[in-house]
Amino acid sequence: QVQLVESGGGLVQAGGSLRLSCAASGRTFSRYVIGWYRQAPGKQRSLVASITFGGNANYADAVKGRFTISRDNTKNTGYLQMTSLKPEDTAVYYCAAALYLGSPHQVWGQGTQVTVSS
Repeated sequence: QVQLVESGGGLVQAGGSLRLSCAASGRTFSRYVIGWYRQAPGKQRSLVASITFGGNANYADAVKGRFTISRDNTKNTGYLQMTSLKPEDTAVYYCAAALYLGSPHQVWGQGTQVTVSS
């Protein structure tokens, strides 16, 4: 079973950048779709970006043009590069992996806090 550990969150000023990492254990990681989700206080968790094992990426409208999702299968790691951050990007960010997102076997990381100050 794949296990995920996120890192890279923190406090940043509006307009700044952060890169989140999602380190995975397990030999089947390269076959999995990776998703980055976020959950702000009082809101539901929502999908921010996803990337297939072949590198096809999709983004939520709120982050298009500002966030970039990538993966390095040789390092079993996924990334979310966030630029031009806004206060409304403040949330706990979670990475997830599965053969398809929404699978009942989807694996979640523990989450990392991103706080954007105005």
